[in-house]
Amino acid sequence: MAAPQTIQRGIVKSVLSGDAVIIRGQPKGGPPPEKQLNLSNIVAPKMARRANPNVEASVETKDEPFAWEAREFLRKMVVGKEICFTVEYKVPGTGREYGCLYVGKDPQTGKNVTEALVNEGLVEVRRGGIKPSDDQAKLCDLEDTAKSNSKGKWAPDAQSHVRDVKWALENPRNFVDAHHNKPVQAIVEHVRDGCTLRAFLLPSFQYITVMLSGIKCPMFKREGDKEVADPFADQAKFFVESRLLQRDVEIIMEGVSNQNILGTVLHPNGNITEFLLQEGFARCVDWSMGVVTTGAEKLRSAEKASKEKRLRIWKDYTPSQASIAITEKQFTGKVIEINNADRLVIKTSENQIKEVTLSSIRPPRMADDGTPKDNTKRIRPLYDVPYMFEAREFLRKKLIGKKVNVSVDYIRPGNDGYPERTCATVTIGGINVAEALVSKGFVTVVRYRADDDQRSAHYDELLAAEARAQKNAKGLHSKKEVPIHRVADLSGDTNKARQFLPFLQRAGRSDAIVEFTASGSRVRLYLPKETCLITFLLAGISCPRVPRSLPSGTTEGEPFGEEALSFTKELCMQREVEVEVENIDKAGNFIGWLFVDGVNLSVALVKEGLSKVHFTAERSQYYHTLVSAEEEAKKEKIKIWANYEEPKDIVVVEEAERNVNYKDVVVTEVGEDMKFYAQDMETGPHLEKMMEELRTEMTDTPPLQGAYTPRKGDLCAAKFVDEEWYRARVEKVSGNQANVLYVDYGNREVIPAARLAALPSTFHTLPIQAHEYTLAFVTLPEDPEAKKDAQEAFLKDVLNQQLALNVEYKNQGADMVILLTSDKTTDIGLGLVKDGLVMVEARREKRLQKLVNDYKKAQDAAKNARLNLWQYGDFTGDDAVEFGYKR
Repeated sequence: MAAPQTIQRGIVKSVLSGDAVIIRGQPKGGPPPEKQLNLSNIVAPKMARRANPNVEASVETKDEPFAWEAREFLRKMVVGKEICFTVEYKVPGTGREYGCLYVGKDPQTGKNVTEALVNEGLVEVRRGGIKPSDDQAKLCDLEDTAKSNSKGKWAPDAQSHVRDVKWALENPRNFVDAHHNKPVQAIVEHVRDGCTLRAFLLPSFQYITVMLSGIKCPMFKREGDKEVADPFADQAKFFVESRLLQRDVEIIMEGVSNQNILGTVLHPNGNITEFLLQEGFARCVDWSMGVVTTGAEKLRSAEKASKEKRLRIWKDYTPSQASIAITEKQFTGKVIEINNADRLVIKTSENQIKEVTLSSIRPPRMADDGTPKDNTKRIRPLYDVPYMFEAREFLRKKLIGKKVNVSVDYIRPGNDGYPERTCATVTIGGINVAEALVSKGFVTVVRYRADDDQRSAHYDELLAAEARAQKNAKGLHSKKEVPIHRVADLSGDTNKARQFLPFLQRAGRSDAIVEFTASGSRVRLYLPKETCLITFLLAGISCPRVPRSLPSGTTEGEPFGEEALSFTKELCMQREVEVEVENIDKAGNFIGWLFVDGVNLSVALVKEGLSKVHFTAERSQYYHTLVSAEEEAKKEKIKIWANYEEPKDIVVVEEAERNVNYKDVVVTEVGEDMKFYAQDMETGPHLEKMMEELRTEMTDTPPLQGAYTPRKGDLCAAKFVDEEWYRARVEKVSGNQANVLYVDYGNREVIPAARLAALPSTFHTLPIQAHEYTLAFVTLPEDPEAKKDAQEAFLKDVLNQQLALNVEYKNQGADMVILLTSDKTTDIGLGLVKDGLVMVEARREKRLQKLVNDYKKAQDAAKNARLNLWQYGDFTGDDAVEFGYKR
């Protein structure tokens, strides 16, 4: 160092107290040398000192009055600024130097720091001094003036100017949460390394240690008694010191690591974290990137720029090369299947099937608790791995059948027997599916090596979502017991399946989820309410077989077997469906009907020409619908009916006469479009007996209100407005209300679910008594007024009347009938035609022509008489538009 009284220059690095500073030189290829200078002739109030836990005699002290104000006055005046100084005295032994400090490069023009402190009453002049100087008298005069003006420490209230410093932080997590990621004013007191510093928060004077979120700088390591620096550790520390040490900053507290706070430090020129990355003094780290709130993408971009320039810690950086080129970066499609919790099968708009893996996430894994494994028990990952089922269900409910956008991030090559995988970011409605999974705690984020760039384009968002899930203890991060799914697998177990059959038969329609499709007519179902897995075969159809791999070899499939499988898979795979179980086969497979969004899958396959109607369907209520669908497929010659030809060697002999077989009925309900319900008079006594027994049992053993939960398709007991119990079928459930059909009378009602009860099994045996029919040979006019008149006349003629009914023909499975009065002298439909209330529907069947002609003659007579809807003439001709009618 220069000899005493020699003018020296430097930059103030920091202020220790109101009378001591650290001065550094100009940097030349690395951190410059430093020295401490104590201001001569003055004594500043002592600053509070933290107790050193490693020194037994160390105790915590408090500020002397105005110690902080003196330090702050000096800090704001000199820190970071060029100064000049002279050393007046050096203490023998300790080497401590005392001198005079001036702001600026020249003592003649610069501001004397000592005089400024004395003038403000922040320090005390040493009367006599360490070494008398010519300036001491001036300092005494300034002090006397400050005392007379009661400035600074000479003020009457000086004792109140003492900080309440909080050195320890009791609960860092609560402290961080209380600040809600808002910037807090602070002063940086110490820089430990490039990414760790200590600061006072203002105005609370809470002392905290802050680790910069999202990055890591080269560190200092302790090896024995020596401190060894990583390459560029000194430069990184100096970079931060020269910009932040004892500067006014803002700190955003974002997380906690051990007892240290993770945060972002902002100074007037910007985010110090970004600058460290830009200059190659730091690298991004995944473990704390998730808590960054100021834009993780900015940090990644800054790191990328320094990598490309190969700055400092990146001087030997070599970019990682993708081993497989991405042929299609982005595409859209419909999700048709979900495997585990991270793989989706997607059908693109070009009908291509693609499987993608969600980038940078790891699905749940079987926990290793150290207990011996039972090798005899078959592991079912979906149900046995904690949170695997919840993750799959979350994706299934959100994505199955929905259109998604796929952005491919990278291709993971196959290794160790695992196939190549396309890893992508999948979004729906702007929501990142992987991020949603992570935020629920159903999956975790993969951690990569620092030099591995093959990761999700939204990796930082995934880390942030994981941090939130960990903070809120969700899913895999929860300390609660993991959910357990005890699922009984009835597939292949004939005895268990037979025991379960009566429950499913009585349940009517049961909710299920399709877990697997083996062929067009064979699926594997999960029944949530019953918590069991079953193999389910579609009833009423014969579906082409698909190829199968067996130990003895591969069996060939039938034509259109693969198409039928694809149709069923796309329509119902992993969707919520309803099933009606009818029977069971000898292998323990359940047989019945499956409905997807109300569509009968058996009928849908037949309609698409992918199945044929099986003779066993004849005894089902869906037989006529199946036959109609098959006839339509044959007519259009699609799929299996492509080469179908109508039989030419068979002569169809049409019936020459009507089939007349009248039966006595009572009409119990009249609906729209000439539809009505009627009971057969022959079974009337059986119905009355059954109703009497039902009401007796329901009275003797009244059901517990609310114990029964109605489900669509259930046959149950319902209490009508007359407070009597009747058999009813549940058609719809909406909250606490249910739409029911009284199956023995045909009327419908919306009633509270509390007025429903389970129907005892003994009352299931009597067939449904009210059958639906439609009046034959007539159609209603489209004019609302005329239609209303016809409906009212029909209602008046038939409701609660004993009539004779004969089925004349079928129309789309519905029985089309004529109704005669009980003495068989008056045709109800013909009477409506004669009154001009309805129109005649022409039929081509030869056996019906005599009856049709009678109806047409009656219609002509009504037209001529201008009765009711014919009052303005024949509107079925060219004058239909004139009179406002439609044909």
